[in-house]
Amino acid sequence: MAHGRTAGKKPAEGKIIRSGKDKPLRVQIYKYRWLYLMYLPVFLVMLVFSYIPMAGIVIAFCDYTPFSKGLDFIGLENFEVLFRSSIFWQSVKNTLIISSVNIVLSLSTCVILALLIDEIKTVWFRKAVQSIVYIPHFISWVVVASIFTMILSPQGGLVNAFVTAFGGEPVYFLASPRWWRPMLWIIERWKGIGWGTIVYMAALTAVDQEMIEAATIDGASRLQRVLNVTIPCISPTILVVFIMDLAKILNIFEPVWVLQNAAVMDVSDVIATYVYRFGINNAQYGISTAAGLFKSVISVVLVLIANKLSRKIRGEGILA
Repeated sequence: MAHGRTAGKKPAEGKIIRSGKDKPLRVQIYKYRWLYLMYLPVFLVMLVFSYIPMAGIVIAFCDYTPFSKGLDFIGLENFEVLFRSSIFWQSVKNTLIISSVNIVLSLSTCVILALLIDEIKTVWFRKAVQSIVYIPHFISWVVVASIFTMILSPQGGLVNAFVTAFGGEPVYFLASPRWWRPMLWIIERWKGIGWGTIVYMAALTAVDQEMIEAATIDGASRLQRVLNVTIPCISPTILVVFIMDLAKILNIFEPVWVLQNAAVMDVSDVIATYVYRFGINNAQYGISTAAGLFKSVISVVLVLIANKLSRKIRGEGILA
């Protein structure tokens, strides 16, 4: 009986029982010190390359050169110059056109390729296909640009060899305002489609196979199973990827920069190349910083809009 009373003994009044969450911060840090230590390099990289450079935003409101003794505050004058520039608005237009088509092509082609790979039942062949389509992702954009410059060259290029073989005239695809954007989209899909399928391949592994079997028993064709079972199951993943792509819609730079030339500047100049040209080449740091700040603000607004749409469609967003 004494043992029973001891087991049921209540803590003395006024005594505070601390839960794990109520432990002092230093105790929590010490407990998970190895996790924090592993995270430290990531934190330092983000601090040095993402957060500290934010102090440079002030340059957008100043007349600044590297040889200036101080920052000459001029208010919104850089933004006024920027917004009056037809070249800047042309770069905004080009950015939206190029990136919007990229997003649509990325979502559609990556989903289709993931579905096709998922249908391959022979394990070795499936792995071979995955490896082949993944490889281009690891090739530098500079190398990719060199490869396609040779392939699309009007003199000895593989594509123009076919064009002339069928009686056509050679076309300099990368120097033609008509063909430059389509070539960019094709090259970007060639390089990025394999990597983009990884997320969807992971999502497809979570699709309930019993639902697919039930649809098969009900007489659904393969296309009907994909449209009515598989796609709805991976639609949350598609929406998340769409929001993440939307956040980067104005950030396109590297593929444009390596494929760009003076002949196609009107259709290829994007915000990032505009910022680079004015900031690095022309040393107009105030205007280029203002353009970069404008791009960042618009990107945040687009993400918030997409997240709000996600809440309406799915009942939840990916942002807090």
